[in-house]
Amino acid sequence: MTKIKNMEEFARLSGISRPTVSKYFNDPSSVRVSTREKIEKALGEYDYRPNIFAINQNRKQTRNIGVVVPYLADPFFAEIARNIEQRCLDAGYWPILFSAHGDQKLEVDILDSLRSLKPAGVLLAPLGRRSDRAEIERFCNDVPTVLFDSNIDGVGQAFIGSDNAHFVEQIVQYLCRTGAPPCFFEMDPVNPNANKRRFAYVQVMDRLGHAPQILRVPGTGWEFERIACEGALRMLDANQFATDTILCSNDRLAIGFLSACYARGLRVGFDKGASMRVAGIDDHPFSRFTCPPLTTVAQDYEAVSKRATETLFRMIDGEMPAADRLEVLFEGKLVMRSSA
Repeated sequence: MTKIKNMEEFARLSGISRPTVSKYFNDPSSVRVSTREKIEKALGEYDYRPNIFAINQNRKQTRNIGVVVPYLADPFFAEIARNIEQRCLDAGYWPILFSAHGDQKLEVDILDSLRSLKPAGVLLAPLGRRSDRAEIERFCNDVPTVLFDSNIDGVGQAFIGSDNAHFVEQIVQYLCRTGAPPCFFEMDPVNPNANKRRFAYVQVMDRLGHAPQILRVPGTGWEFERIACEGALRMLDANQFATDTILCSNDRLAIGFLSACYARGLRVGFDKGASMRVAGIDDHPFSRFTCPPLTTVAQDYEAVSKRATETLFRMIDGEMPAADRLEVLFEGKLVMRSSA
């Protein structure tokens, strides 16, 4: 019989998904009869017997998975949390969702509460620059944790996110090919992704031979649309934009910018009657329904949630090497709509 090292290898050889195999070993009756028969046939062919009971007893685990996001009212986090939630349920885990509401103290309190619940693992999208690094590092040492969306360098065993530099390169090159080089419109950064996007914008503009123009509106918190709209109104009235093309740091800022353009009677788009082009980043769930629909770069919600949950399941089952920190970045997809 072929000796199997871990559950991932067994799943691959048996032709069954890793979450389904995990679900079977925790409760054989939780999978379809045909699937159960296929797994049991593979167990007869391969030498593999995971001791899930011993793993859970040693760690005093429950079947709970904590999911922590900065702000659940943000449709981006709501969408990725929905994907994560379903994948946890499919694998036989019970997800418990928390929102930090952009508050460092609340984020720390949530982690303390999770410790008392003794979860099998946690999927954490940290606040980022506002997070208490020492507290998060301590938590990651205590509980199997995968960071996603916002990275804290060197903290935890794994980070799964998006390649922000690639996102910006795609959209800047497209805007420069099809019209005037873009100004970069942002607010005070709330996480590392915003800084990475600004830095990438400067690099791409320099490489293309254009002078970067960064316009930042003041504002803190997560009311991105309001902050962007109020700031854009002031900038439009002061004629601060060097070109008629605006790249917003994220789609929520772009939605606020579109509102400001409407208030000032400025038509947005690429037809002859348009005054400005506006683009964003993320493919926010509402971006296709703005007026006009927003040109953007799409986050791969499915890929990020799938890889994050699969990585956490491997950590829970003791199949992740402790020595190396895993970092996986997914590229975005340019989505061309009427706004640019």
